[in-house]
Amino acid sequence: MCTRKCSKCIGVTLFPLAACAIVTNILLYFPNGQVLQLSEITDLVWFFHGILGAGILVILPALMLLGAGGAGCCANRCGRLWAGAESSMLLSVVLSVLGFAGGAYCVVISSLGLIGGPLCNTGDGEYLYPFRNDTLEDNYLFNQTMWSICKEPENIVLWNIILFSILLAIGVIETILCFIQVISGLSGFICGTCMRKRK
Repeated sequence: MCTRKCSKCIGVTLFPLAACAIVTNILLYFPNGQVLQLSEITDLVWFFHGILGAGILVILPALMLLGAGGAGCCANRCGRLWAGAESSMLLSVVLSVLGFAGGAYCVVISSLGLIGGPLCNTGDGEYLYPFRNDTLEDNYLFNQTMWSICKEPENIVLWNIILFSILLAIGVIETILCFIQVISGLSGFICGTCMRKRK
């Protein structure tokens, strides 16, 4: 298997996913373009699962993977740590584990955000979580008529569902890609030839 080409392909794919995760997480702070008080923003948004988890923690291995996949088709177990095409395959494995953790973190927080629902004004001026005590059988996700409970911000339920779903999907894809890179990198590290630069 060509571990360098695989690494480069995964690295190129992770970049737009990480960028999209960061933008999506930022949008959660501004439902329908509205600027809310800090106390009116859903608490799970402050876990930065898209900015930190699926964003920064995935950009780091993406950079390394592009370096590790810079040229050639042979794995390099003992290449220099950061020198373009000679990037260490072992370091790419370590950073891919970090990316895997970031993607998994995004999946967990996004899932909790979807299950618990948004913070919203139910009409009496008080912001609360009206869907947090729902059972799985009677969850608001499967009953669109319940969405009208939230009066403000406008369309907050739909806004949260769409953005948390996007982050969930991104996190799943990133986790899978980083796991593939861990396996590919380990196989390249174990089976690859150690090519030392000739003087």
